[in-house]
Amino acid sequence: MSMFLETLIGGLLSGTMYSLVAIGFVLIYKASGVFNYAQGSLLLFAALTFVTLTENGVPAYAAIAITVALLIATAIAIEKLLLRPLTNRSPMTLFMATLGLSYVVEGVAQGIMGSQVRALNLGIEDLPIFVGDILISQFDLVAAGVALALVVVLSLLFNRTRIGIQLRGVADDTRAALSLGIDINRIWQIVWAVAGLVGLVAGLLWGARQGVQFSLSLVVLKALPVLIIGGFTSIPGAIVGGLIVGAGESLAETYIGPFLGGGITPWLVDAAGFALLFVGRGGPAGGGSRGGV
Repeated sequence: MSMFLETLIGGLLSGTMYSLVAIGFVLIYKASGVFNYAQGSLLLFAALTFVTLTENGVPAYAAIAITVALLIATAIAIEKLLLRPLTNRSPMTLFMATLGLSYVVEGVAQGIMGSQVRALNLGIEDLPIFVGDILISQFDLVAAGVALALVVVLSLLFNRTRIGIQLRGVADDTRAALSLGIDINRIWQIVWAVAGLVGLVAGLLWGARQGVQFSLSLVVLKALPVLIIGGFTSIPGAIVGGLIVGAGESLAETYIGPFLGGGITPWLVDAAGFALLFVGRGGPAGGGSRGGV
């Protein structure tokens, strides 16, 4: 029983890492109805910028400030150069635009900062912590705490601030928001900036775990089953979806993997996550209204 609990808890904690990626998608989709495929590239860009700065002697706090400023500038540029000219275009057109954006971001990052794998040390050691007979990863505990704090902050932002109320209004009815004088372009800039900051947090945690490399942008694929299960419009849903996917992968790896041979286990882990799509195939509609948190 202790082995099952250890596997389950480890999977749940690991799932919060997927949730952090999914939250970035939810923010963009809530405000504009756009599935932002470039979120993975922005995550990579943020982590790569931070690690490049620190490698060149910039203190960590200054590197964070510079990276945040760069992400905000990038969000404003994306809104002005990409989203604004495509206003009132179909969702597929906007999706294809973000797909192209992902290649641009990765190309710029590779051209400026190189493509070699970088080690990222956040000072969080992945040490085992024993709770009775159950072993828990210290790193996973920290990641779970960060995800929880992020959900609380975003919930307060959307429910307790004027910007949050305006964002929810835009998400519910864009035309009505326009008639009330809400500046949609400004809202989009804010949302993309916040999504970039979420991407920075996720990028730092993922980069610390597996190194900052260009395959890091593919973590976007891990967010898909999370979004389908938890819904494209709900931040708490992204957390729940991440927990389900993380637990499902961990249990499948531990209890099914040995019967299929160790070499196929990584494939099984990915398959388990996407197999859970069938559990939440009503996800986009079941994730709540676009105005929800």
